[in-house]
Amino acid sequence: MPAKSFFLFTTDIGNIISPTSSALGWRDYLDVMEIIKKRRSIRKYKQESIPNGIINQVLEAARLAPSGSNRQPWHFIVVKDLETKKKLGLHPWAAEAPVIIVGVIDPTEGRWYIIDGSIAFEHIVLAATNFGLGTCWMGRLLKNSGETDERIKRVLGIPKHMRVLAVTPLGFPAEEPKPKERKTLQEIVHYERF
Repeated sequence: MPAKSFFLFTTDIGNIISPTSSALGWRDYLDVMEIIKKRRSIRKYKQESIPNGIINQVLEAARLAPSGSNRQPWHFIVVKDLETKKKLGLHPWAAEAPVIIVGVIDPTEGRWYIIDGSIAFEHIVLAATNFGLGTCWMGRLLKNSGETDERIKRVLGIPKHMRVLAVTPLGFPAEEPKPKERKTLQEIVHYERF
């Protein structure tokens, strides 16, 4: 039987969050492949607040992501205020989630900033799944993505030179979507040549 692993971090203030903690109501922790298989795009959330310790653990996963030349070109904005969420121009279902995380990247931090930021943002999505939370990676939100980015930057005070990479709601799922069909490995994997 393969060993089980889980995200376990200490926060900057030294708090340790364990997925097996009875205080968090955790069931058995998940291994990485189970987390990947379990992840879904959630569009309906319970109106239940998320403990700050868990939010910090999700963000810690992003902080630990690899980046080209270790430039770490990312910033994350955690939005809980309902009025602020409404001003972002999100889909109504997203704004109803207890938390919105906005991923911001700095183009001055090396040429791989989009890839680096995307890796860190995926760490958020997977760590959230590990803690029983739902997410939905939203690349662009309104008909005109430039308008959306500028609105988000204006509302959240993001510096002009930075770019909005992605947004995700964060909360306990109020739905359980079925897995979507995926292509087989034979359809997508090539050895030695295409």
